[in-house]
Amino acid sequence: MVEPNNLVNASESLQSLSSPQLQLQDQPINEDLQKLLEILPPELYTAITHHAQRDKLVEVVMDLGRLPEVRFPQGAEYLSETPVSLEQLNYCLQRVGTFSGDNRAGIERTLHRISAIRNRTGSVIGLTCRVGRAVFGTIAMIRDLVETGQSILMLGRPGVGKTTALREVARVLADDLGKRVVIIDTSNEIAGDGDVPHPAIGRARRMQVARPELQHQVMIEAVENHMPEVIVIDEIGTELEALAARTIAERGVQLVGTAHGNRLENLMKNPTLSDLVGGIQAVTLGDDEARRRGSQKTVLERKAPPTFAIAIEMLERQRWIIHENVADSMDQLLRSKEPNPEVRTVNQAGEVVISREFVDRPVPPRVPLGTERGSDRTYDRPDERLGERGFDSFESSRRDSSTIYPLKPTGWRTTGQMTPISEARTGRKEFAAEKPEQDFAQLLDQSWQDDNLIHLGFTANGEDLPLHVYPYGVSRQQLEQVIQVLNLPVILTKDMENADVILALRSNLKHQSKLRPIARARHIPIHTLKAGTIPQITKALRRLLDMDDPAMPETTDVRLFAPSGAQDEIEALEEARLAVEQIVIPKGQPVELLPRSAKVRKMQHELVEHYRLKSNSFGDEPNRRLRIYPA
Repeated sequence: MVEPNNLVNASESLQSLSSPQLQLQDQPINEDLQKLLEILPPELYTAITHHAQRDKLVEVVMDLGRLPEVRFPQGAEYLSETPVSLEQLNYCLQRVGTFSGDNRAGIERTLHRISAIRNRTGSVIGLTCRVGRAVFGTIAMIRDLVETGQSILMLGRPGVGKTTALREVARVLADDLGKRVVIIDTSNEIAGDGDVPHPAIGRARRMQVARPELQHQVMIEAVENHMPEVIVIDEIGTELEALAARTIAERGVQLVGTAHGNRLENLMKNPTLSDLVGGIQAVTLGDDEARRRGSQKTVLERKAPPTFAIAIEMLERQRWIIHENVADSMDQLLRSKEPNPEVRTVNQAGEVVISREFVDRPVPPRVPLGTERGSDRTYDRPDERLGERGFDSFESSRRDSSTIYPLKPTGWRTTGQMTPISEARTGRKEFAAEKPEQDFAQLLDQSWQDDNLIHLGFTANGEDLPLHVYPYGVSRQQLEQVIQVLNLPVILTKDMENADVILALRSNLKHQSKLRPIARARHIPIHTLKAGTIPQITKALRRLLDMDDPAMPETTDVRLFAPSGAQDEIEALEEARLAVEQIVIPKGQPVELLPRSAKVRKMQHELVEHYRLKSNSFGDEPNRRLRIYPA
């Protein structure tokens, strides 16, 4: 377990790996520990006062008839050999404030929290006395995100430091950035007990809540009556509070809140709080749309824009995972993909280290697309340029995309830079002799009748990248995988209006009579695939980009066959590739590979098929393995 004040021991010069650098200022601790110890019975007070780890105390637990316990970051230990008596509990109750509806009380003008356990008759039979500390500088890792003005949601297990960070966020926003901040303090845990708030919140104002079930009403009241620029909420836990948070966010007020849950997936699956990250709904797709996506007809999609634009998973006190675009992360999770968020940690030298959660996975290049709604924002994924926010219906897609790029078609097809390819490339003399405008319909008809991939006689001169491809019947996930692994300048679009080319599966195209007339009318070439396999997709995209040189031997990137990019999968595929290229093909000998799991064996089979060879699995689990045969 990480010590609560580890951040305090960090060096004063905290530098970020990203620009601009962040500087960590002095981090004094304001804990008022003496006031908490004074409410304990004398024998417990004396024992803790002389304890070697007194300054690292986390909480004191007193349960009737059981030994009193003290908890530290490294573990717990008993404080006395005498069980807790009812008199000792009453001694503590007389020295604390009034317990609220959530059985929490405090000590005036401190951050300590005393929580009660009651029996069926309502009598207190247990107390948890938790130390509250105001640790200044704890949000140095995310200060750049706080200053963006976007709503931030902090997730984490109890005790990881969510409330401490929230308190510091409120102070920084109010004092350093000069914003009007209102804290909704349901349990008086952020600003302390009593009518006068604790100085740790700076100039921020605090609104108390009479009963926990009224928190959502106080949230709305704060916006309507006190004109805040920022609302700070601790422990959003009910559906009414989630709805109130969405109402506040839609009024243009920045939200900073916390919720219980280790990861974004936990919140997504929580029906009560999933609305904070956009919510989930089941959508039934039409036959054409399902075929175009290569998915089943009923899929899960994000229901609405997230209430919080940024989510922070506080796994440890000095290791936070940052989802800078919650909408994008949610859409990837709903498509059974793993997002690759930022990981921010503080090393022993006091420096903030920024990395990615999956280091082996390549990060797509940022595509600058100008400004959006007056901001200098760039996009991490090409999909974002197309307005793919998770609203996959046609009207929503058009509405989102129209705010980012013009409605008129863009790209190669509209620049007038598409030129006929050479006779040597096509092997068709008539292509070089005829004008594209006159024979486009004929080429279009030929494109889906031939047995192999047909190039329609048009290529690009390399300018005005990226190429916009409209997939039809081809797995979008496999297309994105090939584009990402090979780093191709290709963007997948859901709007045919903006497509430079249509990439279709031949079996689906033959049963779709409407697609060819539409493509002919809009002068969009169609490229057909015999099968939607990784090698076919790779070959098609390389030919579209004029990167397919017949004189060069074809190389196989094993990462194309490993969607997750796991190291064990890459090693297994590399083993199969070397066996094929160094033994099976040159020497004509069969090869047995090492035992692998069924999932990895399937990937090896697909790789062997790429070489047009045969392979079989034999043996019993867990020693079942692949045998590759020569042609």
